[in-house]
Amino acid sequence: MTHVAEIVTFELANGTTPEEFVKLSQASEAFVRAAPGFAHRQLSQGEDGRWTDYVIWTDMKAAQDAAAQFPQQGFAPALIAAINPEGMQMRHENVLWNMTA
Repeated sequence: MTHVAEIVTFELANGTTPEEFVKLSQASEAFVRAAPGFAHRQLSQGEDGRWTDYVIWTDMKAAQDAAAQFPQQGFAPALIAAINPEGMQMRHENVLWNMTA
């Protein structure tokens, strides 16, 4: 089975602290965890200040369905407002190889 990676890279909006953003992201946990096809998620911040939200889905339909429903959730307006829309990129990629500990 080929999984799909949803990769969102972005910078925070002015005035949003990393601690605030992590809490806002955690508010989406119940929705993401309950979404059909969810497998794994991690959030990271690079030394350059850019963030990556990396979600693994079982297939492209699950990824696309969750992406379509995400903005309609109650937590979404605050989470979206905390992201600088300039330079934000979202893409879906087929996972070709996976290695775990």
